[in-house]
Amino acid sequence: MNFNFYTHCDIAFGKGSSAEIPGMIERHGMKNVMVIYDQGVKAAGIADKVLEKVKEANVNITVYDKVLPNPANDQVEEAALIAKEAKINGFVAVGGGSSIDFAKAVNILMTNPGPIGRYGGIGNVVNDVYPLIAIPTTAGTSSEITNVVALIDNQAVCKYVIIDNKITATGVIADPEFTKTMPASVTAATGMDAITHAVESYISNMASPLTEYNSLKALQIFYRNLPKAVEDGSDMEAREQMMLGCIIVGFAFSNANLGLVHGIAHTLSAHFGLSHGMANATVLPYVMEFNAESCPEKMVELAKAIKLPLTGDLNKDKYLFAKEMKRLSNKIGIRTLSEQGVDIKDLDMLAEDVLKEPVLNFNPRQNITKEQIMEILHKAF
Repeated sequence: MNFNFYTHCDIAFGKGSSAEIPGMIERHGMKNVMVIYDQGVKAAGIADKVLEKVKEANVNITVYDKVLPNPANDQVEEAALIAKEAKINGFVAVGGGSSIDFAKAVNILMTNPGPIGRYGGIGNVVNDVYPLIAIPTTAGTSSEITNVVALIDNQAVCKYVIIDNKITATGVIADPEFTKTMPASVTAATGMDAITHAVESYISNMASPLTEYNSLKALQIFYRNLPKAVEDGSDMEAREQMMLGCIIVGFAFSNANLGLVHGIAHTLSAHFGLSHGMANATVLPYVMEFNAESCPEKMVELAKAIKLPLTGDLNKDKYLFAKEMKRLSNKIGIRTLSEQGVDIKDLDMLAEDVLKEPVLNFNPRQNITKEQIMEILHKAF
């Protein structure tokens, strides 16, 4: 048995852990800090709370607060110029996956030549980057713990990823209090994104015993707590558990990678601006149904992990998990593709672009055809 498993992070977890921000900044030698977030985080009052803590570290602060839900290359280049002029040597990213991914990308350009698009793929970042403290305000992307950046290339009209161990956040402040302001719809979408990470990393053809353990443990946490968090956003036990699950599953999928669900979601986000979580959630049940043909035993293990009643017939039981994901999605308000503004005439184009996604290399079912993707998209429509 041979496998690699990478972790690298200084984690402060739990209610009130934001008090650790000044000390973490000092430990990592930051002097000129760029604090990155979006307007939603600002409106929720979270940005001000974080800025107060950053100021306690007696550093020079530059704020970049224009992050978009699907950050693109040109915006990364713009922020990197601002950071270089301010002689930034450390970052604090506050928000969901978009803000944290954005900060990782800007950080790459601080010590590596542009354009940012040249680093797409696996292991292409040459030089080490500056310290980055990630402060998640959602429980879904696990960007705070992973070695992945997802960006939109506006010219190529595609969503691509940069995967490199050098870009992993140096520190994480995981304070569930910062997730309280998430509306139910965002809680649902980001939570299903987290479930997708657990499932796809578990059935990935790069999975290992360490990633499988983390994947299943995280899935159990999400399955128990996501409906509670959607129903009652003030349920801090559920919020805390969701945040914990995201860290656990981050260790899994940053090592095992993902699959066809993410390949479709990347394409939907690039062409229609769908939120990443909602795009994943919409197609997850149908991709699991599709993949069951190639990994029936693993699909049964997923069903066992969340205590679904098995029949003992593998040909039936391999579809139980996919059916349960459909039921859960309906319960928490996940929308169909048509409800999210996708036109049926666009499905052919989408299927064609999904075939170009590198993440398909890690999917358990290989040799995927355009017709098979079209079938999945029609089911999700």
